[in-house]
Amino acid sequence: MKLSILDQAPIAKGHTAKEALDASIELAQLADRLGYKRYWVAEHHDLDGLASPAPDILLGIIGSQTERIRLGSGAVLLPNYKPYNVAERYHMLATLFPGRIDLGIGRAPGGSAEVSIALAGNFLEKVKNMPKLLDELLHFINCDFPEENMFAKIAATPIPESAPIPWLLGTSEKSAYLAAEKGLPYVFGHFMSDADGPAIVKSYFDNSTTNKAKAIVTVTVVCAETTEEAEKIAQSNLHWKVLQAKGEGKNGVPSIEEIEQYQYTNEEIQMIDKLKQNQIIGNPQHVKEELKNLQQRYDVDELMIVTITHSYEARKRSYELLAELF
Repeated sequence: MKLSILDQAPIAKGHTAKEALDASIELAQLADRLGYKRYWVAEHHDLDGLASPAPDILLGIIGSQTERIRLGSGAVLLPNYKPYNVAERYHMLATLFPGRIDLGIGRAPGGSAEVSIALAGNFLEKVKNMPKLLDELLHFINCDFPEENMFAKIAATPIPESAPIPWLLGTSEKSAYLAAEKGLPYVFGHFMSDADGPAIVKSYFDNSTTNKAKAIVTVTVVCAETTEEAEKIAQSNLHWKVLQAKGEGKNGVPSIEEIEQYQYTNEEIQMIDKLKQNQIIGNPQHVKEELKNLQQRYDVDELMIVTITHSYEARKRSYELLAELF
């Protein structure tokens, strides 16, 4: 089983965005040394507690401080941009870091309705045009516009020796069908979906137009030396979700000490229990068994791990333990 990392650049409460981004760079360097397959950075806008609205900028820094790990966006939210601009940026990265760049593509807004308007104007109209935007981006990436197309005369320079590899990300059958139709590899966000993930990924493979179909499944994992410690560490992100549901939590991922002073309502306890059903939390042996079970359910050979904790050191240790397991 191959393991990769999805980083949302979380800001721990009491820390700054600069410290969060520095922690992301350190984690990428660690992942490079530990043998992880990929390090992808998510895109979010005007979301308190997350520090990366521009994955390509952070990837450029990470690329200069790592040696072999593949780097990518998880994802570029395509309706926010012109495809040509995205192609230029990822061609630039692929030129700087040959054979190491992935271009994850999504269609979510990544922020509020106001943010979408500020970024893209009529976002909903662009979402409707997602297949067309995707086609245009792929033509720019592959430099293969038909001669009669007005864009055939231009190129998204610099042209790298090895083009970035496009992936489509999603959590629904619609995204799976689009990936299959376009012949793209697919990433399913198990960590953020209540849908029947295994059925969606199976539909991707069943409908794929290429024999090179590939899928990755992204899952939340917190691993520590003991189950008790893992459960305690995981409370930071779970509690943050509770706060966010109430319109709070704007200062970032809360500390364990803060959580210990909090009195949960029955509804909040139920919410946490539901969240935990989609996460893998525990000691190394338990996590190993659960990851293998998840791999078998989805029938994939690569899992992408997202881990959010208040302690950046606990996050690094979780990834170290996973690397030892696999």
